[in-house]
Amino acid sequence: MVEQLITSDPENLWDQLLSREATQVQAAFASLAPEEQDFVLTHLYRMVEEAGWHPEQRLSARAALIALSKNLPSDLGTNW
Repeated sequence: MVEQLITSDPENLWDQLLSREATQVQAAFASLAPEEQDFVLTHLYRMVEEAGWHPEQRLSARAALIALSKNLPSDLGTNW
């Protein structure tokens, strides 16, 4: 399971991914294996699009997606 791949220090990883600092977000994302990157992107999209997340979490997830957007395939869209 991909969720188990992000085990070295998941709290620190998510702190970096949700930091709203583009360089931290990009570095944390780049440190992940492709399967982990897919999991993280899916989770970030869910945080932005699904109800139930705290507004600050949604803002952080959106900032992460924006920071990563220049490295993502264009067919993923930006409706978030």
